[in-house]
Amino acid sequence: MKLLPLIVIRPEPGNAATIAAARERGLHAIGYPLFRIEPTRWSVAEGRFEAILAGSANIFRHGGPQLDALKHLPVIAVGEATASAARAAGFTVVRTGEGGLQPVVETLAPGTYLRLAGEDRVTLAPPPGVRIETAVVYAARPVPLPDELVAVLARPAVVLLHSGAAAKHFRQQCERTGITRESLYLACLAPRIAALAGDGWGDLRIADSRTDSDLLELGRRMCQTM
Repeated sequence: MKLLPLIVIRPEPGNAATIAAARERGLHAIGYPLFRIEPTRWSVAEGRFEAILAGSANIFRHGGPQLDALKHLPVIAVGEATASAARAAGFTVVRTGEGGLQPVVETLAPGTYLRLAGEDRVTLAPPPGVRIETAVVYAARPVPLPDELVAVLARPAVVLLHSGAAAKHFRQQCERTGITRESLYLACLAPRIAALAGDGWGDLRIADSRTDSDLLELGRRMCQTM
């Protein structure tokens, strides 16, 4: 059986990690990062916080020296990759979620929490008694599709989409370059990402959970069956 290529467009270092995991599964995976992560100017918010809410490992890679003033706060991480980055930066992780920050937020004890986040982020709905202050510490800057990728996408392929920003940017770049959507198959990490990708694709599916492992498994199945 000839497998379709699997295209990974998330920024580094996540791109390389996903490519390595995909190749371990026997997939023909190709990385084309369409974003670069840059730190933003931010300051530590005043007040007392119960904990830090962390939705990405990029917080701890690009947060800068401002993070030092927050190391007394425990970290509630969205997943294991974020938790590992927090520990490497000198923080104590007290909880690691799975499937996004919203399910974690729904179970928080009353109090005020500091959310460190990127410019593109999901809106959280805290329960009564929970207040969330947000500081934007990094941004994912989009870059155009390189000519090499445009050529690859002229043939059928499966594309992994890890974020809403990636879905929107990829759709716009396909429109700009005249790439035919009907021969491309999108594997999306969450329903919001699928909605931002729009329609007109050969197929569009959503992973069983918001983990890179489940997204890769979906991509593997799509590479075999499309």
